[in-house]
Amino acid sequence: MYEKTFPNKRFKHTLEFLKKHISKSETILDLGVQNPFSEIMNAEGFTVNNTTGEDLDEDRSAIENSKSDVITAFEIFEHLLSPYEVLKSIKAKKLVISIPMRLWFASAYRSKTDKWDRHYHEFEDWQLDWLLEKTGWVIKDRNKWTNPVKKFGIRPILRRFTNRYYIVYAERV
Repeated sequence: MYEKTFPNKRFKHTLEFLKKHISKSETILDLGVQNPFSEIMNAEGFTVNNTTGEDLDEDRSAIENSKSDVITAFEIFEHLLSPYEVLKSIKAKKLVISIPMRLWFASAYRSKTDKWDRHYHEFEDWQLDWLLEKTGWVIKDRNKWTNPVKKFGIRPILRRFTNRYYIVYAERV
């Protein structure tokens, strides 16, 4: 169903990781508006609600008032100015988070047309690990994968061998 093309390769890895750690009987609050991957989670039998597009740096009420068992955050934290505050506000006991990793050969992503579509943080794995530790989370599992592109050049070649995505399953201490 999910081939090795973008974003399907990412979706395939993310779904496999989610199924490994989260039961379909657990409720999920997925940070960010409904999107193709939250639709995949619902289609796979997970019970998923999404936040509504509010600026989570300013308004964390959806997180703070959530009764969900699990929080998921797939490619959201790089857009936040203060992921520390968001992580501290989570009451759920389980967290699955994925991020695009910082690439030494490419600058941080920034849309030229959408003022919200930009990466304030592009973490290295140890930085996300430390952030989770400082906010009371214990990492139970992690995985990384590449994101090759069908272009020619030095950077596309480097993308074949350099991990781009990092996913973590963590539990509240």
